[in-house]
Amino acid sequence: MKFKTLKATLAVLALLTSGVAAADFGVGVKAGTLGLGVEGRWEPPVVPWFDLRVGVNQYDYDFDDEYAGIDYDVTFALDNYYLTGNFKVPLSPFRLTVGAYSNGNELDLTSKDLSGGLLPGSPTLIGNASFSDSAPYAGVGFDFEVFGKAGLNLDFGVLWQDSPRVSLEAANWDNLSPVEQALLGPLLEQERSELEDDLSDFKAWPVVSLSFIYNF
Repeated sequence: MKFKTLKATLAVLALLTSGVAAADFGVGVKAGTLGLGVEGRWEPPVVPWFDLRVGVNQYDYDFDDEYAGIDYDVTFALDNYYLTGNFKVPLSPFRLTVGAYSNGNELDLTSKDLSGGLLPGSPTLIGNASFSDSAPYAGVGFDFEVFGKAGLNLDFGVLWQDSPRVSLEAANWDNLSPVEQALLGPLLEQERSELEDDLSDFKAWPVVSLSFIYNF
């Protein structure tokens, strides 16, 4: 999935590069709360206060936290590519940004020790939370350039991923007795539902990023 995303973005960047003679074009690298990425910027010569930007972000962020009363090891797998329109304020570094993201962000969860008897048989719970495949973005930014060539871009905004869709299973389900399986089924569904509620904080993901851009 990530390899295909990167290939698609590089293809778009190459396509944009073919129009360098007719418009202002730049490429850059960025880092932020959506991961590490590359970005291409295209400014139509007839509309100097507006530009289009296309890019890709990827990163795997590992942490641990408690959700629905259970401690989990979590990997937040960031994987998204995007197209934004940017409206620049004349004689100012400030701009407004709106856009759309193809959103492959996911949370992978693995429960820690459950030997305390929260669930029968002390199973290992394995979960996945995914979000809407497409997500709108709105934010503001600041573009600082030196001699119209190299520059730094700052972005602040919100990516609306929508509510998470959570799947959850017990890794050692087959090792449980029939009685334990009968008890675990409803508890597993209850935990899955509570996970969806707890992970709803991720639906509005804050975006902060810093980019280094070079203009051709």
